[in-house]
Amino acid sequence: MTMDHSPQEPVSNTHNPEQHGDPLLETEVLPFPSQVVYNRVGKCGSRTVVLLLRILAERHQFTLVSSDIHNKTRLTKHEQVDLMRNISSIPQPFLFTRHVHFLNFTRFRIEQPVYINIIRDPINRFLSNYFFRRFGDWRGEQNHLIRTPGMKDEERYLWYRSCDFVGDTFVLRVADREPGEWALERAKRNVLENYLLVGVLEELEDVLLLLERLLPHFFTDVLSIYKSPEYKKMGNMTGTVRKHTPTLEALQVLYQRMKYEYDFYAFIRDEFHLLKRKIGLRSISRPPHRPKFLLNSAPKTQEPLDEEEEEEDEEEDTHSWLVQP
Repeated sequence: MTMDHSPQEPVSNTHNPEQHGDPLLETEVLPFPSQVVYNRVGKCGSRTVVLLLRILAERHQFTLVSSDIHNKTRLTKHEQVDLMRNISSIPQPFLFTRHVHFLNFTRFRIEQPVYINIIRDPINRFLSNYFFRRFGDWRGEQNHLIRTPGMKDEERYLWYRSCDFVGDTFVLRVADREPGEWALERAKRNVLENYLLVGVLEELEDVLLLLERLLPHFFTDVLSIYKSPEYKKMGNMTGTVRKHTPTLEALQVLYQRMKYEYDFYAFIRDEFHLLKRKIGLRSISRPPHRPKFLLNSAPKTQEPLDEEEEEEDEEEDTHSWLVQP
């Protein structure tokens, strides 16, 4: 069963055995975990995953609530409580998804759901978002005219705006604090304590395999659906169009301004690969190589490339940002 509600509106639970004295109360066993929150991050494959979830919800009969609120990720304390109460009232098992910062349910004495998420290389994400806001995607919805109505056509390729990038970063999304050393450590702790899985978009098929392994009552058959011709027709419409590679100087500026994001991204990749090894999953995705200019200033947790691999991929490095939509 799918339900597309605005999460600011109360979601009514149509089946509450405790209130109605349901005789099946003692025999009804819900899968664990039965409450999952996917606080999706823009331009990290979220539309791809939501399309899959709509198919899976119908197939496996769980409640999907996918919010259409995209531009309000940071909430006041009152808004947080209202949203958490609404989420908790959804019929279980449920999966709730929205572009929103991490919500600490236990802080307000509400049962904490399990979190999942996906992130990607920070500059890759920035470029995808940059061009999406200026040119839209293959769906032909003219997204860019809605998101940047006052921008002239000749301004849509100007890179000076890149240097003022602030945005909704990974660290801000997971820690609900502006990026900094404290927020970075808080984000890492939140992942370890509250997230069942945070995957990386560059290895999406492995992410889907792990989700199927960890949450079978939600994600069984997800990879076969993802690879099906019917799904690919829908999924191909979400790719950002007219992406161009910025100058080396612009990339270096972006990287320096995203140092906390790259530290967090490296941490997530390490944890993701560790989980794959623990479960015994043989990777079917090959992570993209990193441009050489980043290797000199990359975070300590970033694994360097082998010299032979570096030489082989030197010609492709400047375009490695454009692999994912």
